[in-house]
Order: sequence, then structure tokens, then C-alpha cells
Amino acid sequence: MSAAPSYPIERLTLDNGLRVVLAPDRQAAVVGVAVYYDVGMRSEPEGRTGFAHLFEHLMFQGSENVEKMAHMRHVQSAGGVVNGSTRRDYTNYHEFLPSNALERALYLEADRMRSPRITAENLANQISVVKEEIRVNVLNQPYGGFPWLSLPPVLFDTFPNAHNGYGDFVDLDSATVADATAFFDRYYAPGNAVLCLCGDLAIESTADLVERYFGPISRRPTPPRPDAGEPDLTSERRQSTVDSLAPAPAVAIGWRVPDPVADLDRYLPYVVLAEVLSEGDASRLEQRLVRRDQAALSQAAYLGLFGDPFDSRDPVTLTVQAIHPKQVGVDKLIAAVDEELDRVATHGLDDGELRRVNARITTQLLREADSVHGRTLQFAAYELVHQRAELLAELPGRLAAVTAADVAKAAGTLRPERRAVLELVAGGAP
Repeated sequence: MSAAPSYPIERLTLDNGLRVVLAPDRQAAVVGVAVYYDVGMRSEPEGRTGFAHLFEHLMFQGSENVEKMAHMRHVQSAGGVVNGSTRRDYTNYHEFLPSNALERALYLEADRMRSPRITAENLANQISVVKEEIRVNVLNQPYGGFPWLSLPPVLFDTFPNAHNGYGDFVDLDSATVADATAFFDRYYAPGNAVLCLCGDLAIESTADLVERYFGPISRRPTPPRPDAGEPDLTSERRQSTVDSLAPAPAVAIGWRVPDPVADLDRYLPYVVLAEVLSEGDASRLEQRLVRRDQAALSQAAYLGLFGDPFDSRDPVTLTVQAIHPKQVGVDKLIAAVDEELDRVATHGLDDGELRRVNARITTQLLREADSVHGRTLQFAAYELVHQRAELLAELPGRLAAVTAADVAKAAGTLRPERRAVLELVAGGAP
């Protein structure tokens, strides 16, 4: 199971700079439409934490020819679904509909790429919505924002990497219509976006529709990407935070890993290592921390703040996190993680372990790409982040080429002097 199906891909670039990926699949009468803008949490300016996510909300508040919230209504009335999200390096908007509604989706996305309704009323109500979302998901939730919001400030120093991407209330409240308009003009230019269309479509007629709706949008300068580079750690950093709602303490450990775009082959062993450590009942940390030592109630190891190893540019973090009983000291738990890493680095993988893990990874990749929905999102993300939508078909084979020695070498780099440790002190009822 080392090769994925091959997917036909065609590309075109409009005169305004919009990059278009067309991936026909005529097996079912459905289409996916995704617009990925090269602006995420790392792009927002200082003093405007949470602005990229806030702007994602604003993009659903109507556009020049579409009333407020009508975008969703038009998609849903055609039997489709619509959504959007904000990540570290991009913001995306996507629809999945019957193929006879493709033109409707293109019209809607082009209209808001051209002219969203950025008004004082829309801005104020979406600031309120985002603040309530933060209250529900972070402030009033046990382990809310742990560790994706709380670990980066320990591991990183620069604003793009370390700041609160969900948003500080003071920053959100101080946002103005002028700020939002400037953000749109700078980052939502056609040349700063990828449009991906996948599913039941004909290349020539679809290209004509894309040109009809997106071609008239004016070309604007494409902004430079934020400089997110910074030196790796040379000594361990530790901080603690109190969670008054958490019933049990937790710890998160983070290390920098190689550049997933410029150094993908050196990055892939860490993807395999995270699976070896954490995924499934037979994984190293599940067996050691949860079952044998009973030092953890749960554990996880993953790459990227949101658990997707391929949707972010450098720098990327490998995180190990665990919720543990109050009677287990955090140093004991960290020492057990270190021992398991040393065991992989020194003795390699057990017989059949690499085959089992690679089969799990490949199965997951193929499952995610099986639907038009999943394929559309992955093609768009890989085209934007890696400049190659074809990576989707290549990943199973490239991961299968990772050797036990590669994984052992990767484990050997996760040393104490290169890590950041965030201890969560529980204050809730047991």
C-alpha cells in the first residue's frame, strides 16, 4: 500500500494573478470549490491578534451583489454545504455542491473576492461573535487553547510564531473598518489566492466559467510573506499555566522539526515518529505512559498546531502532550517520554512496527483523499503551501520510503536542550 491513485490536474493562471487548480473526477455528480488565501494567523500585524480569524467571519457577511448571510443560503438551497477556517498560513473558504450548481458557487466566491461588505455594523457584530467563540472554546473550557495557544509563546520568540492567533479582546475591540479594509486590500488580492475545483467538471467549460467570474477582478500587488524564521532553542525552556477548570494536570512538550516545504524528505521521518509514539493501542507512549506506568490518563504526539503535518510552513512543532494524575509529578512523566525517545533512537523500531505504522498512515491519507470534499481541500492546501497539489498522490510512496534508521535519527534530535515544556496546573474538581 505504497502508492495512491493518480489524479489528473490542470492549472491555469488568470491575468490578475489568481492561480487555478482543476481536478476532474466524473464518478459522482458533485463538485468541490475551495479558495485558499495566503494569509493566516502568522500574517496578522502586531496589535491585531486574531484579525485573520475575525476577517474570515467578515467574509460571510455579504458582498456587493449578495446579501448578508445569503452566501450560505444560496449554497444550502442547492443541496450543498459551505464553511471556512483560519490556519497559521492560510484562510480558506469552500463549498461542496451538486455539479449543476458549480456556476452558482463560482459567482458567490468571486463576488466576495471582489468586494465583501466591510461595514461598521458587520465588524461590530463579528467581533462579538469571535469573542463569544473564544469564551466558549477557550476561556470557559477545560484545557481550552491547550497547547495550541499556550505552547508557542514558550517555544518561539517572534510575533508571527508566538502570539495568540485566536485574538486578545483588547486587540479585537480596537479593530476598525479602516483596518479591515486595509487587510482585505493587502491580503485578499487574486494573486494571493489559489482556487481549486475538483469533481464532476469539464476542463474547458470550467475554465471559461472561472475566467467569466474571476477574470474581471482587478489585479493588486501580492504582499510578501511574513518572516517567521528564528533560531532553534539551545537550552530547555519551561513555563507553567493555571487552568481553573481542568480536573487533572497536563504537560505539553514541543520541539522544532525540519522545514516541511524546503526539506520535506528530512521532515517525513518525524511524521512517522509521531505515529510510532502516539497512534493506536500499540504505540510507544500509549503502552508506556497510559498502560504500563499509569503516569498519564491520555497522550498524543503530532506535528503542527492543528494536527495536520502538511498544512503549515516552517517553523513547525512536534508536540507531545499528556493529561496525568495529580499524584504523578511532571518530571517523572517527561523522563518517561525521554526514555522512549532514547529507546527509538538507540534500538530503532521493533519487527513489523514500521510496516504497521506506514500502513496506518497510508490508509489515513487515502481515506481523506477518497471523497471529493477531502481531495479539494488537500489539493488546495498543498498547492498553496507546497506549490504542488500533486503531493497528495506522492505522499504515500514518499512516507513508505522512510526507513527505521530515518525514524531513529529523527528521535535522536529531540533532546532536552531543544525543547519547550509547558506545565498546566489543574484547579478544577477531580
